Amino acid sequence: MQGILYEESTIWLFLLVTVVMGGWMAWMIGRGIALGWKPYWQAVLSLLLLGIAVRFIHHALFEGSFLSPHYYVVDTIVLLVIGSAGYRATRARQMTTQYRWLYERSGPLTWRAKA
Repeated sequence: MQGILYEESTIWLFLLVTVVMGGWMAWMIGRGIALGWKPYWQAVLSLLLLGIAVRFIHHALFEGSFLSPHYYVVDTIVLLVIGSAGYRATRARQMTTQYRWLYERSGPLTWRAKA
């Protein structure tokens, strides 16, 4: 796996920085954009910028490469998945609480019209 997903000496650094720290920030970005009733593309744009910040943390703290397109794409895909889940979970909760007479939950990330 080393060389494909992460460049550090151990996967724990990748999990700590990208998945835990970056994932928490990505979830909060997705949640914040959804709470403001903003469109999804704004979340994507913010998560792309977060990918740069996560690469900087890898570079500054663990001597990873900052300008590596490969690792930027890997980190950003992880952040996009987590941030998108945060956006959809928040939007599903909004739609089913704000418009409870119109919609009901059909899953953790989805809603449907009431019959």
